[in-house]
Formats: sequence, C-alpha cells, structure tokens
Amino acid sequence: DTDRALVLLEEYCKKLQKPEEQQLKKAIRKVMGIFKSSLFQALLGSFKKKATRHGTTSHTSLPAALACDLLGCPKI
Repeated sequence: DTDRALVLLEEYCKKLQKPEEQQLKKAIRKVMGIFKSSLFQALLGSFKKKATRHGTTSHTSLPAALACDLLGCPKI
C-alpha cells in the first residue's frame, strides 16, 4: 500500500547523508509527494477497481512494489 511505500522511502531518505546523495534524496522526496497527492490516490483507486473487475489483482501494491524495487527489499 501507499503508506508502506512512504515509510520505506522515508527510512531510505534518512540514510542519505553524503553530499553526492542529496540529488537522489530530492528525487525520492518528489516521489513521496506524488504518492501523497490526491491525483495519485484517485488514479490508484481507479486502477484497483479495473484490476478487480478483470481479476488481475495481486497481493503486492504498486507503490510498495515500486519502493521495494528502489530499495532492494525482498519480494513478498
């Protein structure tokens, strides 16, 4: 879910302390802002409705999967 992705991204951002990591940190914060936006939430809700109608839902949410891909989390 989006909340899980935001937590993972926030934890990762806290680890980015070096000057050369600040650009990555800024980009991740932009992604976090997008995840928090009402437009993203509406699009995600629409996607979930379509996926449910077509029987293509999965156990892993898109935002959490994206965050895990970025952070190298183990697949669940």
